[in-house]
Amino acid sequence: MGVLGGLYLAQGIPTYLMLVALPPIMRESGASRTAIGLFSLLMLPLILKFLVAPLVDRWSPWPKLGHRRGWIVPTQFLVSAGIASMALVEPDNVGILFAICISVTVVSSIQDIATDGYAVRQLTDKTRSMGNAVQAGAVALGVIIGGTTALVIFHVAGWQTMILLVALLSLLPLLAAVVMQPEPVVDDRPRTPASLFAFFRRPNAWLILGFALTYRASEGLVRGMEGTYMVDIKVPTDWIGYLSGGAAATAGLVGVAIAALLIKKSGLTTTLVLLGGLRSLCFLAFALNAAGIMPGIWVALSASAFQTLIRYMELVAIYSFFMKSSSNDQPGTDFTILACAELIIYMAGASVAGLIADKLGYQALFSISTSISLAGMALSVWFLRKINRVSQAGGPASA
Repeated sequence: MGVLGGLYLAQGIPTYLMLVALPPIMRESGASRTAIGLFSLLMLPLILKFLVAPLVDRWSPWPKLGHRRGWIVPTQFLVSAGIASMALVEPDNVGILFAICISVTVVSSIQDIATDGYAVRQLTDKTRSMGNAVQAGAVALGVIIGGTTALVIFHVAGWQTMILLVALLSLLPLLAAVVMQPEPVVDDRPRTPASLFAFFRRPNAWLILGFALTYRASEGLVRGMEGTYMVDIKVPTDWIGYLSGGAAATAGLVGVAIAALLIKKSGLTTTLVLLGGLRSLCFLAFALNAAGIMPGIWVALSASAFQTLIRYMELVAIYSFFMKSSSNDQPGTDFTILACAELIIYMAGASVAGLIADKLGYQALFSISTSISLAGMALSVWFLRKINRVSQAGGPASA
């Protein structure tokens, strides 16, 4: 569990440095909003990494270190070096910063594939929910270190000190790579090379993919406009920052543990239904707040904080299912396909959230999100039941 926490933290620190800390720093340094908006393209490697996942499953650039470690060690050194190179430019030099950040994101995405493959191979039915709780907790810690802490250091010590310190911190998770365990050998039967087509040849592949595309289909709509809504109802920006950092810390320490316990005691399907219902209530609270039925910034702040808690709990549940649904022949490829599908539908929602808010208003946006959340929850339960039936007939995954 310590190894998994370190490996996932290694990805969280650079990701949230670029997505959370850099935009406000660049804006404060004089960069235009148009230029800063281009940094949303940093999500592209995270969405498209499934295209190179079979290569990571098939081959290692440093086989003497072991298959997955042979990817993780060199990519982490490259990520840290890329972060450190940002200290050579000013934060208003958007072009060079973007080139560095997109390179770091590509390398970090490759490392993510290797880490996910390692996690799938190491975790068992008994340890998977706790392992995914560690994963989600490491993501939350990455938000705090790479995002919130980086911003504090920037305002106290300046740009170069902040960048070099984050680069140094991003090297610490390499200690986890030193004690990675060898991957267990499942059997000695001949295996076909990892490929995207191998995933879709499985009997329940489309059902699993359907679940990945439906359960969180509503969240991008809310998350895409949540911060903007807060600003528009006059919530101070520093409050928003403290809320995001505090909620992430709470969710990382408490929410993921609760989710792991729920899955162990009640099963995945029951946990997903409960979390989907609570998520829908958060979206409904936003809709009622926007409509003036439940007015006040504290309603919106409470809904935002509770939604963050639910989101991290959901990550434990769905990633547990994704790992259970991944084959031992190509674990990195299968998990990456499902994670990318979930991210694609999230990004699609976030990309149209502003348009809906502009055309119809916040009340309509949050009401639509609530309806889609309930429909997605119902569809995902149907998918899970179908997957269970296929699995009982000989398929590889069940909930």
